[in-house]
Amino acid sequence: MSNSIIEFDQVVAGYTPSVTILNGTTLDARAGEITLLIGPNGAGKSTVLKTLFGMLVPRSGEVRFEGRRVNGKSQRELLAQGMAYVPQGRNLFASLSVLHNLELGGITLPRAERGPRMDEVLARFPRLLERIDNQASTLSGGEQKQLEIGRALLLRPRVLLIDEPSIGLSPRLVQEVMALLRQLADQGVTVLMVEQNVRTALKYSDRALVLEMGRLALDRPPAHLLDDPNLNRLFLGGHVPDPERLDAPMQER
Repeated sequence: MSNSIIEFDQVVAGYTPSVTILNGTTLDARAGEITLLIGPNGAGKSTVLKTLFGMLVPRSGEVRFEGRRVNGKSQRELLAQGMAYVPQGRNLFASLSVLHNLELGGITLPRAERGPRMDEVLARFPRLLERIDNQASTLSGGEQKQLEIGRALLLRPRVLLIDEPSIGLSPRLVQEVMALLRQLADQGVTVLMVEQNVRTALKYSDRALVLEMGRLALDRPPAHLLDDPNLNRLFLGGHVPDPERLDAPMQER
């Protein structure tokens, strides 16, 4: 898998011994690209992110980050290696200020590095600088998402995992968040994203992976999916071609 920074090789994982979500999942994400995971509910999209970030330990198979096996690595170890995760929903300390939320994001950094890193993040998000002393709960939905992403960027990750960033945002703010992710990727950050607003996300992505029942069903350039009349069916559920036929035109289904 040329230029792959993340690799899943026949990964089996689930939340209980009797519930398997990833069924021999094999996929990759390439350095400096936005890779979009799409598929119906229960297809394994969020489970891929959680397994990659050490929240689930694979029962079998191998997860690799920069060519090194990371099965069973702790989240702290993965953060130190250059991976950050922004889960879906609001994941802030609502009663704390913007400043204190950011400081908690950099708690693992040496004290001398925290100030310069904070300045770097706030330069990227001037609205957060304006509201630095405000409680996180008083920010708009878009500002809160900026704060979550900014907190993750304090560690200067090489890989950013982000789950449903558009939840609760207006169409304008969704465009702003997507443009920010595109900018990060253009600057060399690898972004692996799960997003329900598929058509918008495809416009900003480099690659789209469609999951079905915990397996890779399609690997396509986003433009191919945007032009396909069956995109909604792929996202909401329905049979897609066998992965061995990924090179066949989608219209042949």
